[in-house]
Amino acid sequence: MSPSAPPHIPTNQLRPGRLWYAVAAATALVLIALGAVIGVYNFRNMVDAVDTDHQFANGDTVSLRLGPEGERTIWIKDRGPSADQDCSITGPGEPHLGDPGIDVFLTRDETWNPLYDIDVSRTGNYEIACSSEGPSQYAIGKPGGIVAFLGGSILVIVLPILGVVIGAVIVIVTAVRRSDHRKRLLTERGGGPGGAHSTRLVPSPVESGRGPAV
Repeated sequence: MSPSAPPHIPTNQLRPGRLWYAVAAATALVLIALGAVIGVYNFRNMVDAVDTDHQFANGDTVSLRLGPEGERTIWIKDRGPSADQDCSITGPGEPHLGDPGIDVFLTRDETWNPLYDIDVSRTGNYEIACSSEGPSQYAIGKPGGIVAFLGGSILVIVLPILGVVIGAVIVIVTAVRRSDHRKRLLTERGGGPGGAHSTRLVPSPVESGRGPAV
């Protein structure tokens, strides 16, 4: 007896289909791209967080047009630990100033800290004035300095890693299941262990009536 060649199994008959390899690649690419987009967005927000070109001092009044959809923050330059700063806002509705949390914005020779978050319920023109015990400089900007950037950078790192891991898992699971399916098909079609045609009987010369010549 001599083993016969296993039957050919077309790759398009194996399940799950090879489309899942494309799904794995697409998943990884989408999450990597999303992480990059978030990183660029956070970086731009950090760079443009404070409008340092339009500063105002104690007693100055700044007029702004604000709306509920726009986030704005009052920043203060070189905030000292003993200074007592205070700001007020007037305008339509009931605008108020809230706690901005801890953050910092740095230029080449300046350090800025968020002083108040501006919260308005209606779109309109508002006036802001600030004062403190000593000389202070203020500027209007957006929430999000270096601390917010570093916090957002977690997603920038996690999303690409997650994309690679998910893609790798899909590839491995697909490859293992396709291999198992191929073995099952080989068995069913007689090409595997125990198959109906796993071996081919070759008759001996005596059995075939073609004995050795005398």
